[in-house]
Amino acid sequence: MSITLNYQSLTPTDFDSVIRLATEVHGAGYIDQTSMQAWYKKGLKNGINAGFVVYHDEKLVGFRITYAAQQWQVDKWCSTELWSVPTEQVCYFKCNTVDENYRGHGIGGELLKRSIVAAKQQGAIAGISHLWKQSPGNSAVKYFTKCGGILIKNHPDRWHEISLAGYDCPICHHDCHCEAAEMMIVFE
Repeated sequence: MSITLNYQSLTPTDFDSVIRLATEVHGAGYIDQTSMQAWYKKGLKNGINAGFVVYHDEKLVGFRITYAAQQWQVDKWCSTELWSVPTEQVCYFKCNTVDENYRGHGIGGELLKRSIVAAKQQGAIAGISHLWKQSPGNSAVKYFTKCGGILIKNHPDRWHEISLAGYDCPICHHDCHCEAAEMMIVFE
């Protein structure tokens, strides 16, 4: 079966659809209008947008949120002492989400490639992400590894604090103990 997909830059008109898909895949409380607006702004730098969406006909089937280098806060989950590049030249791959009915067709990888091109134009030389190791079949780590990601460090209980604050993890619910793989891609 061949389908036509339309990749485009993320815009505010996509927010409702992004929130709907994120809630479906990641659980309630993962993202709302306020955080969506903030995430979107962090992806804009020098007139370049590092966030992307993909539609099949009128249906949003995937999105990638990426923060531009120097437009995100390094936190306790970032092992900067283990990074091979300067922190100020690293973008943050916040979220890559694909509708379960569209997985396995390279959509996640294509969204990442487009974000890497934009992040490089914004001045980044690498990107870091915290990947959900409990994703179905550990698919998040597998796809990121296939795209050139290398493991920096594993972080148990990465989303525990936000689960106690209202995030409903699809596996652990409001007491999340899922593990994150901190991974980096150094751009060529």
